[in-house]
Amino acid sequence: MLPTLMIAIAGPSGSGKTQLAHNLIDQMRAEGLDAVSLLHEDAYYRSQSHISFEERLKTNYDHPDAFDYPLLIEHLTELSDGKSISCPVYNYEQHTRSSETIEVSANPIVILEGILVLANPQLRNLFDMKFFVDTPLDICLSRRIRRDVAERGRSIDSVVEQYLQTVRPMYYQYVEPSKQFADILVPHGGYNWRAIELIKSQLLQKLR
Repeated sequence: MLPTLMIAIAGPSGSGKTQLAHNLIDQMRAEGLDAVSLLHEDAYYRSQSHISFEERLKTNYDHPDAFDYPLLIEHLTELSDGKSISCPVYNYEQHTRSSETIEVSANPIVILEGILVLANPQLRNLFDMKFFVDTPLDICLSRRIRRDVAERGRSIDSVVEQYLQTVRPMYYQYVEPSKQFADILVPHGGYNWRAIELIKSQLLQKLR
């Protein structure tokens, strides 16, 4: 049985973390390795079903307290031990978890992507390899506007307001300082093919 490699991909919102993860998975599949599990830190936002929708709008979703890290750490540990998990599903329009879960199988490679995955000491100590997608904030903001309006039911004004009030300040307080814990900085977002090739080679070498 292959060992489980735990991979972290961190970076600011809109930097290209998810795209990097998907492109890396595609490259691994091209090498004949289909067994990769992908988790998103966003799925582990705390349930807010106990408070009103209006109160949910006031939550700082870029602060570490917004995440259920004990559950995330538990799930990563179980995947590392070869056990499947029931991953939460987050509803962005309602700002809380849905009642659904997704079954995620244990695989030789487990990737977690998210803004704060390197900011939590207990969490980052679980990873064998750690990457930080280092994309300029103006590009991140433009990507975030397009994504949140198209996919998450937000208005441009609400996205910009949230960015100024919490996203940008929390980036400087928590996200940017966490890049010091990365093994590799990945500039130019999720389509940096040289970086993807390097990461793929490192993963294959470790698995072999």
